[in-house]
Amino acid sequence: MSTLRLGDWTLDTVDAGYLWLDGGSMFGSVPKPLWSRTNAPDERNRIRLAMRCMLLRGHGRTVLVDDGLGDKSSEKFRDIYRVEAEPSLEHSLAALGLGPGEVTDVVLTHLHFDHAGGSTVRTPDGLRPWLPHAHWYVQRRNWDNAHAPNPRERASYLPENFDALMDAGVLTLWDGPQRPWPGVETIDVNGHTRGQQVVRVAGGGQVAYFVTDLIPTAAHVRIPYVMGYDVAAIETMTEKRALLERATQEHAWIVLEHDPDTALARPVADGDDFTWAERVPAAAGAPAR
Repeated sequence: MSTLRLGDWTLDTVDAGYLWLDGGSMFGSVPKPLWSRTNAPDERNRIRLAMRCMLLRGHGRTVLVDDGLGDKSSEKFRDIYRVEAEPSLEHSLAALGLGPGEVTDVVLTHLHFDHAGGSTVRTPDGLRPWLPHAHWYVQRRNWDNAHAPNPRERASYLPENFDALMDAGVLTLWDGPQRPWPGVETIDVNGHTRGQQVVRVAGGGQVAYFVTDLIPTAAHVRIPYVMGYDVAAIETMTEKRALLERATQEHAWIVLEHDPDTALARPVADGDDFTWAERVPAAAGAPAR
């Protein structure tokens, strides 16, 4: 886990396990000889990806951004995506001295299964929210998209991960950018999926961005490195450039949700593109299985 102090906020990265996705899909038109230098594929051409969430504590709130895959998936699903369940999000929170009941809020960047799957758990009485005292937030546009997905995204939006939140009355749908707490704002980005949101946190002269699937791994800092999963690659490149230009001017940290080796990185301009001026490694002790 990595920790930043941003004024009255304490930011921690918290891990929720790993999964392996197709390397070609993760890098789109980038040739395999290039992306495989930094992201070695397995025998099924999958690369290892973290499910790293962000925890904010301050202003009387304990805010989680995304909640990983959860533990509801079938054996077939776990095989397809080579799921590594540990460290679980619950164990990562416990390492910070927190139990599930202490989380007050969850901001979901979007409702794809690897970002929102941990929101619900199965019980003898059916699905229920995982965190007993939390309230969840997602963009209305993404909620609508998740309930009428295009054919390419249908397998990524699983109602079992989020409908129970609405049924329980613990989900708020946001319309556009928000400033929910002091120093925290959301930024709409729609190239990966409609209604995705980045979370920016500022305080004490420091800034951090949780960039979700806009920049999924450290290699994706390059503007042309866009996932094949994205619904609008040109839009992603425009959104990525705008965010990196702003983050560079602010000397901000980027929290990388999916990079297995780098938790935080600080971007810098590199000609007409971007690279990393500084990186903070992910926590030790989580070797690939």
